[in-house]
Amino acid sequence: MLVLGIESSCDETGVALYDSAVADPARALLSHRLHTQAAMHEAYGGVVPELASRDHIRRLLPLLEGVLEDAGRTRDDIDAIAVTEGPGLVGALLVGTAFAHALAFAMKIPVIGIHHLEGHLLSPLMSEDPPSFPFVALLVSGGHTQLMHVTGVGQYAMLGETVDDAAGEAFDKTAKLLGLPYPGGPSLARLAEFGDDQAFALPRPMLHSGNLDFSFSGLKTAVATAARHAGNTCDAVKADLAASFQRAAVDVLVAKSMSALKATGSKRLVVAGGVGANRLLREELAATVAKRGARVYFPALAWCTDNGAMIALAGALRIERDGPPVAHGLGFGVRPRWALDAIASPS
Repeated sequence: MLVLGIESSCDETGVALYDSAVADPARALLSHRLHTQAAMHEAYGGVVPELASRDHIRRLLPLLEGVLEDAGRTRDDIDAIAVTEGPGLVGALLVGTAFAHALAFAMKIPVIGIHHLEGHLLSPLMSEDPPSFPFVALLVSGGHTQLMHVTGVGQYAMLGETVDDAAGEAFDKTAKLLGLPYPGGPSLARLAEFGDDQAFALPRPMLHSGNLDFSFSGLKTAVATAARHAGNTCDAVKADLAASFQRAAVDVLVAKSMSALKATGSKRLVVAGGVGANRLLREELAATVAKRGARVYFPALAWCTDNGAMIALAGALRIERDGPPVAHGLGFGVRPRWALDAIASPS
């Protein structure tokens, strides 16, 4: 079955074609294209929802034509459409979902609504060496930091989540505090390469909380306090603050992930989402997990950001498990707030 994947939950427009008839998931992705709006939002220091929605409108049709051309396919070859239904910016979600349903209605094919985080969670399955179920998943995507126990497609049990700022939000807000360019997280990580991560004694929030929840708001505030006490925040001080912040955040993510492996007895950890591209996090998790005799799986860097490939994959796996949804009329909706464990099916 040829599945068209569409992602438009925030500031990336992604379209992809996935052929579930290809046995190897790493080769089933026939084509994908992605447009990022980072340059457009840079002047505002963050995503402007109205601008994001309007840009998705401009990009979707050219991206669709592009992936069809790349794959040597036509619209008539598409059997089903998978589209991000939530969570995300309501206007941005509406653009992608309306496009998907209108196209499906015209072609008389089914649409399946995909949870954005399920796409991230399953994205490592597109690697040459994919994980097998069950595994623990560390989801660090945008406004989400969660630990899940995954026993199969649609079988997700929440182990812990952030009680305030997510890791990605803390990276972005700390970067803004330090006057770094948008997007903040990658800018902070680059600056941290030049700093001393022991220069500032920053807290590790909820490190010894006795549960698997996270909190990063206080860490961000601690950076603000340290910057104020430092007085003249020259480039060297900023680099030290960035490095110290990154080290503290990574320490918490690693420790909680190890606790999740211990609690579940799992030997496999999957990391997904934008912060999953962070070099220090990858290095520390790989080293720590190896000491436990376990394995950690990361998606390719291209799949850490939002993209249509992960949505097409999630749609294909859902259809494989449940069968294709029934094609229907033009009625549709989006879910700007949507808990991942709410979509879980009984084990």
